[in-house]
Amino acid sequence: MIRLLLAATLASLVAWATPAHSAGPGQTAILVAKRQLNDPFYKATVLVVRPMGGDQHIGMIVNRPTKMTLGQLFPDHKPSHKVADPVFLGGPSSASVIFALVHRTQSPGGKSLRLLPDLYIAFETATVDNIIENDPKHARFVAGLVTWQPGELRDEIRRGAWHVMDADPALIMRKPDGMWDDLVRRAEIRAQGI
Repeated sequence: MIRLLLAATLASLVAWATPAHSAGPGQTAILVAKRQLNDPFYKATVLVVRPMGGDQHIGMIVNRPTKMTLGQLFPDHKPSHKVADPVFLGGPSSASVIFALVHRTQSPGGKSLRLLPDLYIAFETATVDNIIENDPKHARFVAGLVTWQPGELRDEIRRGAWHVMDADPALIMRKPDGMWDDLVRRAEIRAQGI
């Protein structure tokens, strides 16, 4: 039931999504937690984030794998056992819901949310199941997401919580080992103008 409610909520966001103006990232971007961000949940995280209109944003942590696999989460679903990669923790909102972050040129179907020309978030159960069954090698399966209400992300950036970088699907989908260290160094060098 929770998954259906979330899917309905996200479907309504997708229906009216337009780029936000002057709200932190005005397009899909990568957020890299600054070294001084000591929040226990977001410390050393890398997120992909997209404006949803009305100064609201949605995103996912992309560098926090869990120790669980889809096969462990769904023992009765045989195709889930074929996905060896761990499920990632995408954020605190709806952490019991599995989403698919999909790197491909065409939409995976349903009311998937386009992040970049070749990167989508699939959130409908049937679409996520289809990806698990037919194309898991182009996907990362993520539990939960992050949402920002009007003005929240802009305020976090203004207070110095995040480095904002251009989004790149290859970077977003890379293996998480060392990702934050690499990106925070790049962002700091860029900020110093070196």
